[in-house]
Amino acid sequence: MQYCCMVMRINIDCNGCYRKVRRALLDMQELESHLIEKKMCRVSVSGNFIPQDLAIKIRKKTNRRVEILEIHEFSSNNNNIIEGHQEQLLQDQRPQNQVMSSWNLISKQNPCATYVT
Repeated sequence: MQYCCMVMRINIDCNGCYRKVRRALLDMQELESHLIEKKMCRVSVSGNFIPQDLAIKIRKKTNRRVEILEIHEFSSNNNNIIEGHQEQLLQDQRPQNQVMSSWNLISKQNPCATYVT
């Protein structure tokens, strides 16, 4: 298993569907974080898992159709995932007078946070 971020489409019609999906995600120990976008019917998850196996588990627990939209896999370097991203940031060679905004922090240091609503 390796660290992955995955975006899925799950039909969330009502609060009951939302609760069912949320409970299923909270019960899965391999997930580090999740984001449920109720209006767009999208669920983003990240953690150490195999994407297809996770989608099958969610399908079985919620009895809802699960469609995988995106998968981002990250290789771990000595079991330290962040280390690779920090090295990449240092190689960017950004000018010293550039102001670091919160948007830059989100987009560069957390590649999984592409869908924030």
